[in-house]
Amino acid sequence: MKDDLTKANNTTYSFEKIFPDAQDFLPLLGTDYVEFYVGNAKQAAHFYKTAFGFQSLAYAGLETGVTDRTSYVLVQDKIRLVFTTPMPGENNEIFDHIKKHGDGVKVLALWVDDATKAWEETTKRGAESYFSPRTEKDADGEVIKSGIKIYGDTVHVFIERKNYKGTFLPGFEKWESDYNPETVGLKFIDHMVANVGWNEMNIWEKFYNDVMGFANLITFDDKDISTQFTALMSKVMTNGNGRIKFPINEPAKGKKKSQIEEYLDFYDGPGVQHIAIATDDIVSTVAQMAKR
Repeated sequence: MKDDLTKANNTTYSFEKIFPDAQDFLPLLGTDYVEFYVGNAKQAAHFYKTAFGFQSLAYAGLETGVTDRTSYVLVQDKIRLVFTTPMPGENNEIFDHIKKHGDGVKVLALWVDDATKAWEETTKRGAESYFSPRTEKDADGEVIKSGIKIYGDTVHVFIERKNYKGTFLPGFEKWESDYNPETVGLKFIDHMVANVGWNEMNIWEKFYNDVMGFANLITFDDKDISTQFTALMSKVMTNGNGRIKFPINEPAKGKKKSQIEEYLDFYDGPGVQHIAIATDDIVSTVAQMAKR
């Protein structure tokens, strides 16, 4: 992963507009990582290693100078997952997130060439800032980060890492572990799905179109996605090079409560419903995970 990033950071990008309706004014290079806020980060990391074949990458906590949280970073091919647990303290955003939602996704981090520009372009188009551009440094270089708020308590963090050669991010150290089960063939994040409330799908379609330059790839209505009892509607948003896809789901009327309504009730608001991951051999991947 480190070698892949180093190679990629020295690459001049040519963005082919696969989806011409998308603006690509950011632009987005890919998904950098997904961060979960969880009650027990070490336990969650162990489960993902055991069941899904992820391997140890990086760690941050008291030993690395981070005092408000403990984070474990896992990797499999191009996928990086961060599991973060709060340390005791007042006004801890992480603790409040877990208390409200349980374990769940907080950060969808997007890899960009210029995190300052990404923040400026999105906030001037109407995004609410999560935090303004800031530079984090260590002996391996510097990373520039910025963030905007999206649906519910979820956020996008823009990561500019072209001047960084470390394992993950400043504040993290390489996580040495004797326990690294074999991978199961997971390759990269294909898409990440948002569940939003009644009549909010078009609002967030407009957000991704106006604020981030995405285009609508495909739309599903309640006739396309339904059972005898439950239904939903969905619009899939994509950036111009097709590397980032965000389906947006809202409830639709059925004989019983929609699965989207159930999610909103249990999660206490909008959030990331699922993360879809690509594999070259789905039968082999599922068979290996079932054995675990």
